[in-house]
Amino acid sequence: MSGSEAAEPLYREAIARLGRSRVRGELARAHLLYGEWLRREHRVVDARESLRISHEVFSMIGARAFARRAARELELTGESAARPPRLSPETGNLLTPQEEQIAGLASAGLTNAEIATRLFVSHRTIEWHLRKVFTKLNITSRRQLRLAPHRFHGSADQRPGE
Repeated sequence: MSGSEAAEPLYREAIARLGRSRVRGELARAHLLYGEWLRREHRVVDARESLRISHEVFSMIGARAFARRAARELELTGESAARPPRLSPETGNLLTPQEEQIAGLASAGLTNAEIATRLFVSHRTIEWHLRKVFTKLNITSRRQLRLAPHRFHGSADQRPGE
């Protein structure tokens, strides 16, 4: 196994382990490093998710230098970190891409732990995003999320067991 082939499982393991801890800054840094590595490997589409997570967390915790670094890396993948939240025509509410993705996975029936594993974040991060989604959609439960006539990005193509 080459160094490049060995690196990816180690990045993923670091993210998974840090995702189970309360050290958000270190988790964001692991996402940043993994995203930078993916971009250097010319896997820009794969890099974007880790870089978005990194940028979002660094911005939330006030780590401006790291947030700028993540934003620059995102721009190198062809995506802008400064883009505004999307207005979803289905929801009529402002949901960030991350919220939309998490809402889609939750409405498909995944648990917080399953969503966290797929996105390489902690279950607490998922809880935080779902609280924001519930507030924006004016709902109070997963049942209401599943029954809502909304279609979320990621719900149709990422069902449990696939």
